[in-house]
Amino acid sequence: MNPRKPVLLLALAFSGFFLAAGTIGNQRLPPPYATPSADNHPDVVRQPAGASLHVPAGFEIQQWATGFRAPRFLLRGGNGEILLTDSGGREDGQGAVYVFPNEDPKARKELIRGLTRPYGLALWKNYLYVAEPTSVKRYPYNPSNFTVGKGEQVISLAGFTQDHWTRSLLFDRAGQKLYVGVGSGANVETGEDPRRAAINRYNPDGSGHEIFASGTRNPIGLHWYPNSDVLWAAVQERDELGDNLVPDYFTHVEQGGFYGWPFSYIGDHEDPRIKPQRPDLVNKAIVPDVLLPAHVAVLDFTFYTGNQFPSEYRGGAFLAFHGSWNRSQRDGYEVAFVPFKNGQPTAPARDFVTGWMISPSNKDVWGRPVAVLEMKDGSLLISDDGGQKIWRVSYSGSR
Repeated sequence: MNPRKPVLLLALAFSGFFLAAGTIGNQRLPPPYATPSADNHPDVVRQPAGASLHVPAGFEIQQWATGFRAPRFLLRGGNGEILLTDSGGREDGQGAVYVFPNEDPKARKELIRGLTRPYGLALWKNYLYVAEPTSVKRYPYNPSNFTVGKGEQVISLAGFTQDHWTRSLLFDRAGQKLYVGVGSGANVETGEDPRRAAINRYNPDGSGHEIFASGTRNPIGLHWYPNSDVLWAAVQERDELGDNLVPDYFTHVEQGGFYGWPFSYIGDHEDPRIKPQRPDLVNKAIVPDVLLPAHVAVLDFTFYTGNQFPSEYRGGAFLAFHGSWNRSQRDGYEVAFVPFKNGQPTAPARDFVTGWMISPSNKDVWGRPVAVLEMKDGSLLISDDGGQKIWRVSYSGSR
C-alpha cells in the first residue's frame, strides 16, 4: 500500500481556513480565538438512574469486568490471554498490570503491582514491556502460568514528569524495533527534549534510539494497519485556541515526518503564540489523513479484522474519545468509527458507542473510554477509566 499524503489548500476564505479534499473531516478550520478558551473539566459521577449506553442496531453492550481504579491499555497475548494496565491514582505507586487467561474476566490475576501510572504494554519473545511515565521496563513473562520475573529498565525517560504521561508501546512485525509514543511536556512550547511530542524508535534492549516522526503533540494510539508495515497514530492536538481548534487527528505516520507541533497545526496553520516561528518546519508539516473534532482527547484505537460485525466494519478503525475539557460545549466521551477501504479511510468518524456524556452542557459524565481491543470472537472490549470497568460490545443482528 502506498500511503496517501494529503495536501493543504492555501486559501483563507470568509472566517476559516479550508483544506484540500484529500483530508477527511473538519474541512473548514476557524481562525484562532474565534471563541474564548474554555476551562470546562468534567465531573465524573456514578451511572445515573436511567442512563445507558447506545450502540447501532443489532449490537449489544454489557459490562465485562469491574473493580479497577483506572483501567487503561488493553493487549491481546499470544496464549489466549488479555492484559490490562490499571494506572491507579496519580503518582501513588498503586498501578498494576492484570491478566485475563483465556479471555475470561472471572479468571483475572494481578501480574505486576506497585507501578507508577503504567500505560503502554508490548510483548516481545519471552518479555512483557510496561511503560511508566519516566521508564520503560521489561519483565520475563511466562504465558503458560501467567507469571513474571524481575523487571529491568530498558529505556529511561527520567525527568519526563510534566503534562502528558502516557507512553505507548508497539513492536514492528519483525520484532526488530520498539516504537514509543511520548507526548509533549506542555501545551505549546519550544525547546523541549526531542524525544517528547514524538514517536521514538529503539532496539528491543533500549539501544539505537532514533526519532521516527516528530511534531506529534501527544501520540497516544499506535498500531499497524492489518497485514502491513504502515504505522497509524491517534494524536491529541493543542488547547486554548478556542472551542474548535485544534482538531485531534488520526493518520498514517511517515518515517522522518514532521506534523507541526508546536509551530503549526494541520499543516502550515501557524500557531500565533510561537515566536519566533520556524517557516522551514512549518512548510514541510504534514496534513493528517483524518481530522477529528477538536478537544475530544482521542486515546487508543483498533483496526477491526473480525467476522462478527457486519462487513462495513471490516478494516475500519474504532477510536476511543476520552472527552473534552477545553470546549464550552462538551464533546467526546464515546467510541467512534472510521470506515476504510483498500487501506485508506473513506469517511469522517461517526458515533459507535455513546451515552457516557449526559449532555454537551452538563458537567456530569459517567464514563471515559480509553482503549479498544478486538477479542478472538470478533467482539470488542472497551476500557473505561471513568466508570472503572471494561465493557464488551457484541453483534447478534443480521449481516
